[in-house]
Amino acid sequence: MTKKKVVLAYSGGLDTSVAIKWLADKGYDVIAVGLDVGEGKDLDFVKEKALKVGASQSYTIDAKKEYAEEFVLPALQAHALYEQKYPLVSALSRPLISKKL
Repeated sequence: MTKKKVVLAYSGGLDTSVAIKWLADKGYDVIAVGLDVGEGKDLDFVKEKALKVGASQSYTIDAKKEYAEEFVLPALQAHALYEQKYPLVSALSRPLISKKL
């Protein structure tokens, strides 16, 4: 029987790493996809980590330009802040991650 495939938005952090392992243990073929939005992460390390914890494939999508132009710039122009002092950087990336998956 063919394994069902799951595409997982993967950050390289603890939560998504555990999710890969859990899904793989449940019999799913896990494909990890990360977005490069310019955070400066070692993306080769992140891809390798996904494979090491059980993903069958791991990809990184370069989304820096789109993220900066279509998400960050409009937010800065609107003075979008969390608790009136923190830029909404992480929250801004979520819709783009969903779009790219």
